Amino acid sequence: MRYGDFINNNGTIGFIAPAFGCTTEPYKSAFQNALYTWQAMGYRTALGPNVYKEDGIGTSTDPAACGREIMDWYLSKQNDALISCGGGELMCEDLASVDFEQLAEADPKWFMGYSDNTNLVFLLATLCDTAAVYGPCAPAFGMEPWHPALSDAFGILTGEKAVMQNGISAITVQGYDRFERTPAKDEAHPLLPYNVTEPVMRRGFPEAAGRPLAAEGRLLGGCLDVLVTLIGTKYDRVREFAQRYKEDGILWFFEACDLGMIAIRRAVWQMREAGWFENCRGILVGRPWHYGEEVFGMDRFEAVMGIVEDLHVPVFMDLDIGHLPPMMPLVVGSRAKARLVDNDFHIEMELRP
Repeated sequence: MRYGDFINNNGTIGFIAPAFGCTTEPYKSAFQNALYTWQAMGYRTALGPNVYKEDGIGTSTDPAACGREIMDWYLSKQNDALISCGGGELMCEDLASVDFEQLAEADPKWFMGYSDNTNLVFLLATLCDTAAVYGPCAPAFGMEPWHPALSDAFGILTGEKAVMQNGISAITVQGYDRFERTPAKDEAHPLLPYNVTEPVMRRGFPEAAGRPLAAEGRLLGGCLDVLVTLIGTKYDRVREFAQRYKEDGILWFFEACDLGMIAIRRAVWQMREAGWFENCRGILVGRPWHYGEEVFGMDRFEAVMGIVEDLHVPVFMDLDIGHLPPMMPLVVGSRAKARLVDNDFHIEMELRP
């Protein structure tokens, strides 16, 4: 596994729009304020050609142009790391114009984004053995003040979160106290921080009150909506990835956006039947966007556990991952150790080859 260099104090952060660009409020104003914030911190910023485009269907512009932007800006020496401008719907269509063999041979560079950006974050790991960060998109950094989750995410890119342990950089993040159900930010108030009003209640399976639940392995995953679209395509090299890292095993994580409880259960079933859970050592599940929904008496816990319980691996649920912020930034491809004691969760990610 390869890792990008951390951004220096006077480094350049590049921004690309492989999914949506920053063209509507509150995202446009939030993005512009994020640029001002980074510049005030001493960083330079560089914007890709699609950042302010909106003529695409489910992406910022034509998928071929989005793919070219990914290639040009990842291979460029004019930026030190890349952050996506937003999620989207059809970033999968960009992939035909992305040369993953060339990316695998290029110098590694940090890329950060989530949701539809799973298409790049996940495939950089599985196809290129190159780590990426499943974390906030650029407009989130326009809020004032930053939530600790944003400091955590940017601290990964700069190395401020990294400590050396036996010659290996290790990054630890932990769950946050409350989460947002109803955003306060809107078109008229684009810079408001997360409206964290809801207490976090995490669960682990098998349940062990007062005793730690732990798992470790190569961290792999993303948005469930996107992951299942990749199954069975030419981009599906998950079993090969699991074989390369068989000594570590795989620590899966996923969260869902559009998928309701029935669709989540179908998706997890599809992952299992495709062999994606071979050599699985544990599963981390974020709060779904349809948090609290029940169908046929099935809630978010049964939607997952009904499929994976017979894997007999630790499962951690209602974690701070994904579309109900704040979200813990996760280094996809790292060697990770997850631990839950009662309601306290933390994950240590080693930047191990």
